[in-house]
Amino acid sequence: MGSTAYILFAESDDPNLPGKVYETMRQAHILLVEDNEVLCEVLVRNLRARGYTVSVVHDVAGALAILRACHVDLILLDINLPDSTGWDLLRTIRSLPEITLRPTDDDRLPVVVLSAVRVSNCRLEEFRPLAYLSKPFPLEAVLRLAAQATAGRDVDRYRGIG
Repeated sequence: MGSTAYILFAESDDPNLPGKVYETMRQAHILLVEDNEVLCEVLVRNLRARGYTVSVVHDVAGALAILRACHVDLILLDINLPDSTGWDLLRTIRSLPEITLRPTDDDRLPVVVLSAVRVSNCRLEEFRPLAYLSKPFPLEAVLRLAAQATAGRDVDRYRGIG
């Protein structure tokens, strides 16, 4: 969830303010890699309502483009995608130095695997995602995992107000 803080600077253009006021928006960026449009709509609506920035792509190529372009705090990753698998995406991420996903404190990737098919323990041990949710899953489980995964990973953004 986002939090807001106000910072006052010494100089002001507005005589009614003691300084320039900037709003600090602290939002975590979540990448949703999912090809089911209905599921995407539900997840995006609920995550954005809780203050997250959410990028949505429907395939591995799109995910790689986002990961190369900006920092992501958490990936919600479907395994069966139109152009490849979520496992292939994770392998590619490991091999590309320009893409960095900061591991969690217990050295897990900030990835929540979403899958309609059973995921083997072998795959989970190989990729060490933060969590695995079998479809259908309760929405609250995703929201709880997003909050846990992004705690302390917020990015400061400044924009002037007033």
